[in-house]
Amino acid sequence: MARITFFGGVGSVTGSKYLLNSNGRNVLIDCGLFQGERELRERNWQDPPFDPTAIDAVIITHAHIDHTGWLPRLVKLGFDGPIYTSRATGDLLKVLLPDSARLQEEEADYRNRHQLTSYSPALPLYDEADAAAALKLVETFANDGVPHEVCEGITAAFSVAGHIMGASMVLVEMSGAAADGSPIRFLFSGDLGHYDQPIVKDPAPPPDCDYLMCESTYGDRLHSESTAEDQIARIINEAVHRKGPILIPAFAVGRTQEVLYMIRELEEKGRIPVLPVIVDSPMAAQATQIYNRWHEEHDREYASLLTQKKHPLRTAAMQTAATREESKRLNEMRGPRIIISASGMLTGGRVLHHAMRILPDERATLVFVGYQAAGTRGRLIQDGAREIKIMRQMVPVRCVIEKVEGFSAHADWKAVLRWLSGLKTTPKAVFTTHGEPASAAAMAQHIRDRFGWRVLIPGYSDVFELE
Repeated sequence: MARITFFGGVGSVTGSKYLLNSNGRNVLIDCGLFQGERELRERNWQDPPFDPTAIDAVIITHAHIDHTGWLPRLVKLGFDGPIYTSRATGDLLKVLLPDSARLQEEEADYRNRHQLTSYSPALPLYDEADAAAALKLVETFANDGVPHEVCEGITAAFSVAGHIMGASMVLVEMSGAAADGSPIRFLFSGDLGHYDQPIVKDPAPPPDCDYLMCESTYGDRLHSESTAEDQIARIINEAVHRKGPILIPAFAVGRTQEVLYMIRELEEKGRIPVLPVIVDSPMAAQATQIYNRWHEEHDREYASLLTQKKHPLRTAAMQTAATREESKRLNEMRGPRIIISASGMLTGGRVLHHAMRILPDERATLVFVGYQAAGTRGRLIQDGAREIKIMRQMVPVRCVIEKVEGFSAHADWKAVLRWLSGLKTTPKAVFTTHGEPASAAAMAQHIRDRFGWRVLIPGYSDVFELE
């Protein structure tokens, strides 16, 4: 007997957690932090709806915090089993989890200093010691489709998902789980990248499976027909004409590297002038080094540039701000410049300090290059808010707001259908997850219309028996 329970990544794009139970074994697929609306964020603090000490193993599809950021909390609450993921993801976790812990500690410290908490003292969700304890449990495999035992009777095979460096789709096979004693194969798409993007390989074809969990972030929309390269070139040239700065909130892992790659290409083609490009995110700088390390994940063009001794992720006038003091000195800069800083949804981090100065400036440009989840500052601004609260201050939004769809590391619905068409057999059921309600419903309908498959849209804490 086997079943799956959905404890996150449903009804939203955050907090991914899926619990598989098979013949008395419990495996958690992803362990993400909830972000965005307050109701979701409060789940991070609630007692988990499962016993952490009863989890036999955790499988991680990729490094982003909405898939990994609750791992230190899980360990803090008693989990001490293995955490399995791809090699490159394991490397990135060494950067992301300690950084997430520092943000938790800084947030608690800020609330205590400014008396912004109903608890005294405010405590972090977890600290750096918890992050270090979680990292000690990580074991890695190649993204090569080879199955490995993760606990008794359950194997996992990792394959390239094309979302960010190290991102995996994972085929979990549970021996003897079906009613007739045969195995059950459950494929988790993770976050799928779309095709023909720079740096990382395209998603691998999906292996045949009995059940499939399919992400639906862009299930109700298509990426712009205008290329990201054309959009970025226009935005930068218009900002230069206004003599104003450009602020790009970007995820430190994945999006920052894509943006740098494209700016370098535009400079080399002469489509934009060479501007100061400042990466104000120590985590992004570390992640960029990791990106160059994992040659097995690179696409052909990126690999070719490395053989030519060129740094694909370095623009002509690029600098990094490693310390807080270096970050603060950016405020003294004048004229056109590009600041790339995390977080990508304006939920926290150094980007907020820049946003307080950029947003009221009519000459400035704020560029969204990634998905903005409901309830985040980024989503509010993207939807037209004329003022936004940052650090207890209401900040007017007068700058130019731009959105570049083509940068998304998520497949749109047509790309998802292209990926699904690689299946040679029909799954018993497909679950659409990792999407806001309209997106998950739209993706489900696209799959029904194209393939005629049975598609389910799970809700929080829903349980499905697997046959």
